[in-house]
Amino acid sequence: MSAMFSDEWMKGFMEQWNAEGDLSGALAEIGFNSTIGYGFPDTDQPSGVLVVENGKAVAAGAYNGEELNWDIRASEAQWTKWIGKPPGMMGLGAAFASGKMKFKVGDYSAMIKDPRMAGPFIKSFSVMARV
Repeated sequence: MSAMFSDEWMKGFMEQWNAEGDLSGALAEIGFNSTIGYGFPDTDQPSGVLVVENGKAVAAGAYNGEELNWDIRASEAQWTKWIGKPPGMMGLGAAFASGKMKFKVGDYSAMIKDPRMAGPFIKSFSVMARV
């Protein structure tokens, strides 16, 4: 397996994202467009980036200075835990409240209150497990 959020890993994530109708299809229904960074809290920039247009991932790879709508950070151990056992709504809420998950860009509170976005966000963790 390639390193988490590496160029190769992100391209695999993009493939799996698009293959999961409960993620890409649900986000297409609300016209979701976003550039999402993924990484670790101790770095200045995210490691990987995923570009989503109308719910579908259209580009992915190593972060290269893209302007982000979301920048999600957690420790490598925490990401590994979530990939092994995807969290539910309560687990994510606890992770955010305790600082185990940080949003350097993006409004977690607004997103999690909108079930049209919260459900797909939670689904993205099980999709990561397929990479």
